[in-house]
Amino acid sequence: MLRTSDILSTVRMLQEEHLDVRTVTLGVNVAECARGEMAETCRAVEGKIGARAGNLVRVCDEVAGRYGLPVVNKRLALSAASQLLEGRGARDALLLARAMDASAAAVRVDLIGGFTALVHKGMTPGEQTLINALPVVLGRTERVCASINVADTRSGINADAVRLVAQKILQTAEATADKNGFGAAKLVVFANIPEDNPFMAGAFLGPGAPECVINVGVSGPGVVKRAVERLTKARPDASLDEIAEEIKHTAYRVTRTGELIGREVAARLGVAFGVVDLSLAPTPLIGDSVGEIYQAMGIEELGAPGTTAAVALLNDAVKKGGAFASSSVGGLSGAFIPVTEDHALAEAVAAGTLSIEKLEAMTAVCSIGIDMVLVPGGTPATAVAGIILDEAAIGVMNGKTTGVRLIPVPGKDVGDRVDFGGLFGGGTVARVNCPRGSAAFVNRGGHIPAPLRGLTN
Repeated sequence: MLRTSDILSTVRMLQEEHLDVRTVTLGVNVAECARGEMAETCRAVEGKIGARAGNLVRVCDEVAGRYGLPVVNKRLALSAASQLLEGRGARDALLLARAMDASAAAVRVDLIGGFTALVHKGMTPGEQTLINALPVVLGRTERVCASINVADTRSGINADAVRLVAQKILQTAEATADKNGFGAAKLVVFANIPEDNPFMAGAFLGPGAPECVINVGVSGPGVVKRAVERLTKARPDASLDEIAEEIKHTAYRVTRTGELIGREVAARLGVAFGVVDLSLAPTPLIGDSVGEIYQAMGIEELGAPGTTAAVALLNDAVKKGGAFASSSVGGLSGAFIPVTEDHALAEAVAAGTLSIEKLEAMTAVCSIGIDMVLVPGGTPATAVAGIILDEAAIGVMNGKTTGVRLIPVPGKDVGDRVDFGGLFGGGTVARVNCPRGSAAFVNRGGHIPAPLRGLTN
């Protein structure tokens, strides 16, 4: 039974602390849409999306109105598009991506994921076609997001795929130079990619999922920050375990709220409910920052010694609170550190207290990886590949998800300011230390074997 204090605290989250459902994402399996001609395949994809997602936005708005809880984003996640590109060419990849883009616009969702390839063991011709098409696709579509899984704990790291994807990241940035390389912001390179992540740009419908499923992402960094601030104001000497306990209870209440919304949307659409992902995903707004949570804990300068421990505390407490609240917690469910989307993190990079190397250390204990980090447009492909390899190694060796979303900004150098606007925010171009120091290692290619911990049978 819910206590009166729990009910009142949830009401406060809604009315005063701007709790929202960050995204309701409908997953749709489009594997059955394969036809002899790509034009026919595209029509089938558009037809299925229209049939399955045509009411998504209306239903989300109705449920949000009923409970007074905003649903900020409505999104789609398709099964891996590479399955539809076997035996196809670059032109077909663009046709498919444009069909995805048009379908997303028709059903009024803001982003569509699933332009995805899973290449951690090797690449099929269709997967290679998809990767090679990334610069054109991400440069000529508005809503399409892409993800590539290059590693997992059971298989190791596909270094050949990493090297190819690094080249495509730079080419994608160049293809969108008029937008400061923004195309690269719609591409995530993963190790241990989750199959039920509702957040973009990495959302896709995994092969073990139902034909259609609702996954919900509830994000409350502002709620968590205020909870920590109330505790430390009332008890300035509050210990770290007391802070962790407060975060855990807050995560519990937020997760229960998100699951309520997700299950009702799924029931109204007549599809399965999948997971609620309690990932603390920030926005550029002041007060909606993950970085501010660390500051509320006592990390006065983000990047200072102790920052990684603060990330670990937050991530663990969020997962524990969510797991107690629901048996359907999934996705990533922890703390994101997307630099341009979090004003406190962006300010720390600009001030020089938070470097790529410190961010890499933080990713060992957070929910994702090097996310929305601006680097000079002249960064060599081997340096980009090296950063991906480092993050993949952290993920593979620790059995966790890591990802890289780097944006090499054409024509910009260290210290230059870039603004994307809206949810994607802006920030300062960061320095890549020793950008030419790993070329010989990266160019060896091949496969980094799976660790011993991958042998779990």
